[in-house]
Amino acid sequence: MKTIIKSIMSLMLITGLTLNVSAQKQIKNNLKNTKMENLKAGKNKVTFTSFGVQLAGDLYLPEGFDLNKKYKAIVGASPFPQVKEQIPATYGPEMAARGFIYLGFDYLGMGDSPALPGEHKQSRYTFRLIENTWDAVSYLGSLPFVDEIYGLGVCQGGSTIASAAVTDHRIKKIAMVSGMMAADGFQWSNKEMVMGQIAAANASMQKQYETGEPDYVAPFGLDDEMTKEEYVAIAGPMGSETYDYYGKTGVRGVDAVENYTNMHIGDQSMQSLFSIGEAYADKIIQPSIVIYSTKSYTNVCSTQFIEKLTCEHEVLALDNFTHVDFYYKPEAVKVSADAVAEFFSK
Repeated sequence: MKTIIKSIMSLMLITGLTLNVSAQKQIKNNLKNTKMENLKAGKNKVTFTSFGVQLAGDLYLPEGFDLNKKYKAIVGASPFPQVKEQIPATYGPEMAARGFIYLGFDYLGMGDSPALPGEHKQSRYTFRLIENTWDAVSYLGSLPFVDEIYGLGVCQGGSTIASAAVTDHRIKKIAMVSGMMAADGFQWSNKEMVMGQIAAANASMQKQYETGEPDYVAPFGLDDEMTKEEYVAIAGPMGSETYDYYGKTGVRGVDAVENYTNMHIGDQSMQSLFSIGEAYADKIIQPSIVIYSTKSYTNVCSTQFIEKLTCEHEVLALDNFTHVDFYYKPEAVKVSADAVAEFFSK
């Protein structure tokens, strides 16, 4: 028995040393990629390691940034199906203008970030979003000028941040704007429709496995060429505002954002129909703020989540904006950014 215990302890010691060396190497690589001497106020292109590859990010730094000072930092989580040139490019400058560091990035397989070897681009999978977020926190934590780290998620990003925070207490506070945390009541309300989504996703996964080729679809029914009239005619209650943002002529659509597309891997529903933020709401210990529109079709995703929170939390419910208004409209973004900055500064 003593021999076994000694062997286990030796193995733990060796493993610990190996992990420590590996971790130190990763930190050095992150810092090398960041190139401290080149950092400046405003947007800085950076990369950090996740799943063994380099994810592409934009690090927004406040005016008068000084390498020798300490700053509160925010890891941003964007909506499905966005890239860093969309929500992060809106909230990054806003939070930097309020004195924070903000990291927006492309998740694995999205935008400028690579897919894993043998996998396809445009594959934004729920559980990987959480792990990418944990690695983003690790990256921020390795920067010598970062003090506390907070999380800010918009739409699906709200669910990602809430889920990541459950077991990542390096994230000290979280904010969710137009968040999809309690998404079950929203996504699964029409079981017949959901079963159809799942059947299509299952078939797509099988097809991709057998052919080795990507099977791209338009998850919201909005492809890259549709006109607003065509889309609104088939879309649900959020059709018009969705097109105004994501459509071909939208403010952050395919014509406006070079590396963005509305087309995604066809098995997406097998991933995005999972939403664990609500299920673990009572496990979240970080002070939280939830900002949402009372007249939005998605408000239930915030209200049902709030009901289950047991941590210290604040709620800002507004009736003069819509879900998508918080993505880009100056008056809505200012209200949410001001509220988040005030909450994170307490």
